[in-house]
Amino acid sequence: MTPTITVYRGFPTTAAHVWSPFAIKLEARLRFAGLTYTIEQGSPRTGPRGKIPYISLNTSKDIVDAEFFSDTQLISDLLKENGIVPDLNEALSPAETAIDLALTALLEDKLYFYNAVERWNDNYYTMRDGIMASIPYPLRVVIGYIAWRQCNATLHGQGTGRFSADEINSFREKIWSSFDNLLADARHKTASGQKLFWALGGKEPSEADTALFGFIVAGLVCDASPVSAKLIRGLPNVLEYARRIHETYFPDYEAPKWD
Repeated sequence: MTPTITVYRGFPTTAAHVWSPFAIKLEARLRFAGLTYTIEQGSPRTGPRGKIPYISLNTSKDIVDAEFFSDTQLISDLLKENGIVPDLNEALSPAETAIDLALTALLEDKLYFYNAVERWNDNYYTMRDGIMASIPYPLRVVIGYIAWRQCNATLHGQGTGRFSADEINSFREKIWSSFDNLLADARHKTASGQKLFWALGGKEPSEADTALFGFIVAGLVCDASPVSAKLIRGLPNVLEYARRIHETYFPDYEAPKWD
């Protein structure tokens, strides 16, 4: 039986990319595998581990048998282990596998926190009102403040909160510049007639491509990340990489503003 999958993204269920790079990453993982799924809003309060995104997975005919899972990497591993999606890294060499993990970590364990400063500190009200639009205003003020405090406590403990704004901007620019150079090389190596090009320069995507696409598109569509959006739009290879993936795998979604 074909599994029934619902992705809970934390945003209203419209045919468009959301602000979360991890939600976009998860959808890319499913679409690279050609899986059909539905989207729902959901909430961190109802999701496993208190995280967005998460999925419900039902592999039986009985709707009550659906199970909920969170964390994009764990979801990918679960679907792979159960034969629902292919192993994107199966053909990689040990060195390529290590590079794939390093690229993903650079995005999720470094860039994510630099972006959090831009979203939650530099553009706090836009971020709060964007992700909490469904919450009544008086309550939104309280919950927003709690979320802001928790975010900054995490940033301070993790280390990003101890850097200046100029230092964080410099770190962010170096990461995106490095990815643009990486993709320029991959694009150059792409065989003639091959529309898509991938981070590791292969014919097929790897796990890192799901994360990279997610962070690019989230940076473009999030109203609370104007600095990141401007930076990304100035990187021709990053833009072309994401545009081709969007047109191939997300033709039903509203396109980000590419320029």
